[in-house]
Amino acid sequence: MNITELKFDEKGLIPAIVQDAQSKEVLTLAYMNEESLKKTIETRETWFYSRSRQELWHKGATSGNTQKVVDLRYDCDSDAVVVLVEPSGPACHKGVYTCFADSLLKDEVSAKEDRFSIITRLETLIAEREAEMPAESYTTYLFDKGVDKILKKVGEEAGEVIIAAKNRDPEELKWEVADLLFHLLVLLREQKLPLDEVLAVLEERHTK
Repeated sequence: MNITELKFDEKGLIPAIVQDAQSKEVLTLAYMNEESLKKTIETRETWFYSRSRQELWHKGATSGNTQKVVDLRYDCDSDAVVVLVEPSGPACHKGVYTCFADSLLKDEVSAKEDRFSIITRLETLIAEREAEMPAESYTTYLFDKGVDKILKKVGEEAGEVIIAAKNRDPEELKWEVADLLFHLLVLLREQKLPLDEVLAVLEERHTK
């Protein structure tokens, strides 16, 4: 589709939902006009149109919290876009990972979660830690030390899993497997490889 085929509103704007390409967390909702959309495509970083200032703005130009564009999709009505990004730091001007950090319902409604929901929550938390890098966080420590440290921990935890399994110790095994899964998720985040791509490989293999 050509940009001109998108349905901009009467002010020449289109809503842009920004989503972390890896964790799938929605980071922010902003607006683009045709020019900012073109700049986003050309530079592969997010550009928006500020309705309050009535001017273009490059996300992260002053804060350094840029967003590398992985994909840019439009909806079935061609009147909204989703921008999948790799964020370099917090998306919110308050210095937090996502602008959608608060809930109107969390004190009233507890949604029934599936058995793998903790993986999704961990993936989001790890993404938050990488974006915000809070002090005293173990995950921050891992990202700060870099891939060699993360790989070392993956290797150590894999070894611990083997030892626990060889010892036929289910109590120890469950703790070591949990540690290994956590460090694998940190590694995937560091490598910018979405877990969805790993799951897609499993799905492909299963269907053969």
